[in-house]
Amino acid sequence: MPDAPRVKICGITNLPDAELALELGAWTLGMIFYEGSPRQCSLVEAQTITAALRRRVELCGVFVNAPLEQIVRDSEQLGLSMVQLHGDEGPSFCAEVARRTGARVIKAARVSGSGDVRDLERFHVDFHLLDARAKAVARQGMRGGTGETFDWALVRARRSKVPLILSGGLTDANVAEAIAITRPYAVDSASGTEAAPGHKDPERMRSFFDAVAHACPEPAAVLPGAPA
Repeated sequence: MPDAPRVKICGITNLPDAELALELGAWTLGMIFYEGSPRQCSLVEAQTITAALRRRVELCGVFVNAPLEQIVRDSEQLGLSMVQLHGDEGPSFCAEVARRTGARVIKAARVSGSGDVRDLERFHVDFHLLDARAKAVARQGMRGGTGETFDWALVRARRSKVPLILSGGLTDANVAEAIAITRPYAVDSASGTEAAPGHKDPERMRSFFDAVAHACPEPAAVLPGAPA
C-alpha cells in the first residue's frame, strides 16, 4: 500500500496548537505573516513556537506579496526551514528567496481552472501548493483558508515533477477522496481543523490525521508528475 501523504497544518498562531499538531505527526507547521488573514501569527508568538519546536518539525512562514527583505529578516530571526509564497510572486523572486534564506520554498497557486495548474510549472521550487480560488465574494480577497475546495480532477493537467501539496477546504470528511484523486506528496489544512480562525479544534485535528493515515491512494489513479 502506498504511504499516506504528509500533513502540513497551517494557520498556527500559538504554541499549544503547534505542540498538538507535532504530537499528532505533522510534517510542517505553517505560520501566516499576512495582515489580511484572520490567522495571522504575531512575530512574538512565532518566536515562542519556533524556539520550542525548532529541529523537531518543519517550520514554515507564509507570506503574501511581502518585500524580499522582510521575508529574509523574518526567516533568519525565526529560523524558518520553509517559506511559502502565496501571492503573485514570480519565478525569479522565488529563486531569490531560496538563495537569500536557505529555506525550502513552497509556491502556492489558487486554482479555478487547468491553466492555473499548468502555470505553476514555471516555478522551479521545492514544492507546489494548489489551493482553491475563493468563489464567495466575501472571501475573494483571502489568500487561502477559505474553507472552499476546487475540482481535484484539474490536477490531471499537471506535468511537473515538483512534489505537490494539496490544500483548499480539506477536512476529515473529504481528505481521503482528495488523496485518492490527486495522490499528493502532502495535504494542508487550516480551516478544516479549526474551532475558530487561528484556533485549532483538538478533535477535528485528531480526526483529520486519522483520515489521512487511513486514506489509500488508488494505484490506478497515478497522475503524470505525481510523486510515487
